[in-house]
Amino acid sequence: MESALKKPLLLLFVMLQAVILCNAQIEPQYTQYMYNIGSFNPAYVGTVENAEISGLYRSQWIDIPGAPRNFRFGGNFPLRNEKMGIGINAISDALGPVTQTFVDISYSYQVNISETAKLSFGIDVGGAIFDIDLSKGNLQNPNEPVITQQELNNFNPTIGAGTFMYDDNWYLGLSIPNFLTNALLDDEVATLVTEKMQYNFIGGYVFDLSDRTKFKPAFLVNAISGAPVNVNLSANFQFIDALTIGAAYRFDNAFSGLAGFQISNGMFLGYSYDYNTNGLGDFSGGSHEAILKFYLGRGDGGSRTKGSKNKNKLKGKPKQIDSPRFF
Repeated sequence: MESALKKPLLLLFVMLQAVILCNAQIEPQYTQYMYNIGSFNPAYVGTVENAEISGLYRSQWIDIPGAPRNFRFGGNFPLRNEKMGIGINAISDALGPVTQTFVDISYSYQVNISETAKLSFGIDVGGAIFDIDLSKGNLQNPNEPVITQQELNNFNPTIGAGTFMYDDNWYLGLSIPNFLTNALLDDEVATLVTEKMQYNFIGGYVFDLSDRTKFKPAFLVNAISGAPVNVNLSANFQFIDALTIGAAYRFDNAFSGLAGFQISNGMFLGYSYDYNTNGLGDFSGGSHEAILKFYLGRGDGGSRTKGSKNKNKLKGKPKQIDSPRFF
């Protein structure tokens, strides 16, 4: 058993060194990014018609000890004037002895750019706690200064911004989670960990294939100076306004299967599984991700999200579940 774990452990330590030596505060990646836009773009928080809260858990690279674990809690709350919104975001991202905790508050303001399309601007302010517990593993690099502390901990403020343009059946967004690029650790080890700005570009389109079937291709691009561009593509089908099935591909990284179910007007459950196409696929059992969203104020027969079309109600027919906006 010990020998069977040597290669996965070695891989983990190599990955940890890459995190420590390159970029500590890289935003967590999500396969179900289309349901989690508020976590990385503050302009999104006021675009929903009803308040919503969500929880997401991601367990990455199963079977590799110390592999990433991520939990995110967030909320989007539109204000009564329908132009502004506020949001909250709390993320805990752990990788072996390295833990990052993000907490921020978002504000957005939107304007009409056509009869139906809107453009939203957002800003978020918060902080990030970066913690390394060296007692969990020997991560010392012989080419770097010797670190005698068993635990390194530092807090840094964060300021981010974004834009989000959308209509009933499409959206485009651009965001920078943090403009501040200070070193995350204290001066004596600042050469180990520095933070660089990350750019996120997202978009999607919803095709109505029939009254009860929709198709939505989407993409998310993450770019960080000095690192390879991360490209995510996805394609989801929604049936009978409730069941969603799709697939995704992260370039040079993983294939994914996605499924979601609109349990009621007020609750959505989504799940995805990633199969690694890079070298990690030989050692890990893939990655699991689950998201649970609650739409407040959307009881059966209640109000609807922006961009949805309730054709059955227009015909006078009762309907148990409203068709939600597909993003």
